[in-house]
Amino acid sequence: MAMSLILKDNWIFSDDSGTYSVPVTLPFDSVSSLRNAGDIVEPYWGRNEYDLRWIAERDWVAKRSFDLEETNVELVLEGLDGIVDVVVNGVTVLEADNAFRTWRVDVSEVAKTGANEIELRFRSIVEEAAKRQAASQFHIPGLSDRNNGQTDIANGNMVRKPQCDFGWDWNIALAPFGVTGHVSVESKKKARIDYIHVSQEHHDIETDSVTVEVTAHIAGDAEGDTVELVFGGRTREAQVVGRIAKAKFFVEVPEFWWPAGQGMQPLYDLEVRMGDEVAERRIGLRHIELVVQDDDAGTSFKFKVNGREVFAKGANWIPADALSGRIDREAVRDQLQSAVDANMNMIRVWGGGRYEPTWFYDMCDEMGLMVWQDFMFSCNLYPADEAFLANVEAEVRENVRRMHHHACLAVWCGDNELLGALTWFKESVENRDRYLVMYDRLNRTLEKTLFEEDANAVWWPSSPSPGYFNYGDGWHDDSSGDMHFWSVWHENKDFEHYRDINPRFCSEFGFQSYPSNRIIETFCGPEDRNIAAPVLESHQKNQGGNERIAATMFRYFRFPVDFENFVYLSQVQQGLAIKTAVTYWRSLKPHCMGALIWQLNDTWPVCSWSSLDYGGDWKLLHHMAQKFYAPVTVVVNPEGGQDHFKVVNDTGETVDVTVQIAAVNMRGEARPLADATLSAWPSKALDLVSLDHGTLNDDEIYVFTWQTGEGEEATSGGDFYAPKAWKSYDLINPKITHDCVEVDGVYEITLSAQALGLFVSVESTTSGRFSNNAFTMLPNQDVKITFTPKHVGETPEFTLRDLYSATYGADT
Repeated sequence: MAMSLILKDNWIFSDDSGTYSVPVTLPFDSVSSLRNAGDIVEPYWGRNEYDLRWIAERDWVAKRSFDLEETNVELVLEGLDGIVDVVVNGVTVLEADNAFRTWRVDVSEVAKTGANEIELRFRSIVEEAAKRQAASQFHIPGLSDRNNGQTDIANGNMVRKPQCDFGWDWNIALAPFGVTGHVSVESKKKARIDYIHVSQEHHDIETDSVTVEVTAHIAGDAEGDTVELVFGGRTREAQVVGRIAKAKFFVEVPEFWWPAGQGMQPLYDLEVRMGDEVAERRIGLRHIELVVQDDDAGTSFKFKVNGREVFAKGANWIPADALSGRIDREAVRDQLQSAVDANMNMIRVWGGGRYEPTWFYDMCDEMGLMVWQDFMFSCNLYPADEAFLANVEAEVRENVRRMHHHACLAVWCGDNELLGALTWFKESVENRDRYLVMYDRLNRTLEKTLFEEDANAVWWPSSPSPGYFNYGDGWHDDSSGDMHFWSVWHENKDFEHYRDINPRFCSEFGFQSYPSNRIIETFCGPEDRNIAAPVLESHQKNQGGNERIAATMFRYFRFPVDFENFVYLSQVQQGLAIKTAVTYWRSLKPHCMGALIWQLNDTWPVCSWSSLDYGGDWKLLHHMAQKFYAPVTVVVNPEGGQDHFKVVNDTGETVDVTVQIAAVNMRGEARPLADATLSAWPSKALDLVSLDHGTLNDDEIYVFTWQTGEGEEATSGGDFYAPKAWKSYDLINPKITHDCVEVDGVYEITLSAQALGLFVSVESTTSGRFSNNAFTMLPNQDVKITFTPKHVGETPEFTLRDLYSATYGADT
């Protein structure tokens, strides 16, 4: 049996001054390790971030010893995050400078029997990035050059590591480094499985059959050896010819993989065996197309899965934590499950973070979450010299080989907002040709390498982008391609402006809120719970963000009575903003075929656009998303003096929908307006009823409910629409009461109201999941919700909030 020694434990991590020396276990990051050892304060508390940036300004080394019985070995290093010199027994065997690559180094000439020593020498990432900028023939601008406080550590664009590590408008700026994967010593084999390529050929729709071709690529000399390939319980043997062994499997009656909400996610087991080596994969049979076709409005942008057009509903994914050493696999699973539970079917792995580990995509396969995968370039300009592009090419090859077989993988995208970045910097505005050529060289390297590794890949050059070889404005042109729409947030426009555009696919749009009160308590003492306090401002990384949140409240609401209700109301208005966009864009189906919220998760406790709090609990937006992303929904579009009710059906099958519409006043008294039944097609949103603007009295809003199907197939839903700003209504105290009982660790809460209760929400002092929140209550109609604590044994305390108590006061 060949030797494989994993060097996980017994590392010592120390700085160049000798001041710090702490034990670490791989994987690790610099900041978390020092915190775990008690040598630094908690980086996420208060304003501690600013006193910890010295860590990235020093050189550090992680070292340990290990014993060998043989010396014909290789060193395998995955996820060296930083600029790292690898030294074995005093000899430098590797200079690694790409966090997104795995390195394999022959160390047989320096290894020895008995004790050996390995050192990972981390050069200061701040100094190395600055040196690379200084060595460039001309300045290559990045986000720090915009001087907007978003990226406090300069020149991150010069090195290949997560770009948000240097600061972002939602991320802490500590430039952490370390090892995100593993380090091992392996016997040099005559031959080994290098990587596996899987391709699917989907035959005509009438037969539904699929041919799966599996190709094992072999490193080393194995000519003529036998490789066993097993797929779906069928076994093939193939000889190695020209360092590859391949086999085809014909699946006569395949079980197709579908995105969440469209069907099931069956996965076929694949094994490739060569000698004592076994490689395993799980394969979902599906065919995904990106349909980009000219039409009367411009150019379409939509995904077709197994021949069915699918409206992409989802959110953008950023790294699970600002410090990689704090990333927990089960916590990530919980957040992805939260996306599915909110009726999402796609996440976009954003280009300023990292390619996620294989287990992440395994989870997306299992859950039916399509993945829009950016290559890791975002919001900067980048070098295009031969060395940089060669490094990028190797990065792309490795990650495409590793990830391409996943059923969830819907599209590879070249970058995030690099086209826009050409207009952001003085240098690129004054010499656009130079920087455009550099961009094209990088983008072409990505595309060319992608297709060399996977000829069937789905490719999109940039996000946003109006189309292939189109360098137009993806922020304001809604006729073609994918769009990032930020006018409501960054330009401080009202929510109704979301209805002024008709995107084909909006892959970024968002509105900020504060993290929940429980999360704020984890980084901020009572004395600092004020949006103008320096601590709160240090956890708001978007310049002008606090002012926009407050200004929006003045526009739509009577101002909250205290800080805690300010936090609550910030989440209400965040949800209303995104609901306005999503419900309108869904009503445009099939003109619009995708809406991906910015953003799903947070990297640390911060004011941001996320729908999940840091740690994974649901903010009010996520509860609201569960409703406005529902497979079947009814939406209201005000236009031309009328309120147009439309039915949207994303199930893939025609369904009969029965709708009841009423006018409800602030006392909660209902006045029936219309009933209608419609057979709703999945191919487009359908008109239901149109009512004149004068239908409602001044103190009334629309409340509507719907039902679909019968028996066990029956579903129901409900919503409301207020044509005026909430501050213009004279609310009545709903006098909400509640009863709470605990049953087997789950808390069942029953709420009653005496008048119309708006955005009724329950907060907990402990982490966990509410079954519903931000709901509407009518008098004499009890609402029952549950709360499931995340940690067994914790006893939560609950606080009730609603729009009246938040803005009038609970005892008014």
